[in-house]
Amino acid sequence: MNKWDVRFLQMATFVSTWSKDPSTQVGAVIADKDNRMVGLGYNGFPRGVADDHRLQSREQKYKLVIHAEENAILNSTATTHGCTIFLTHPPCLHCSGMLKQAGISRVVFEEPTGAFKSRWNLDDTLNYLKELEIESIGYRRTE
Repeated sequence: MNKWDVRFLQMATFVSTWSKDPSTQVGAVIADKDNRMVGLGYNGFPRGVADDHRLQSREQKYKLVIHAEENAILNSTATTHGCTIFLTHPPCLHCSGMLKQAGISRVVFEEPTGAFKSRWNLDDTLNYLKELEIESIGYRRTE
């Protein structure tokens, strides 16, 4: 793992703590080829929507939450074309498509563990990213 991957994954982990989701906090950092951050995001309700009891209902929460990848793209301060996104979790299939549309060329993520891994099919994500021609690198946390 190169030092910039480590740094940006650490930043994504920090950003994930801003999420109010009680079960899965996700953070995203978009960096350009010169290792400048151009976008940050975490999973949560849109601006102006209260972080209330709906966070406790998986069914309601999934209908309302903006994913970390989406927020990072929407909050970008520069073009995302050719950038790398660093994620605390692998992207879902929908977000993978959004990354392609935003011109993201590389995805670096922490491989799922524990309960998240039991409900996630990493092969689907990896196959779709390959089809989208987005380079993907999964790291296992060693801490």
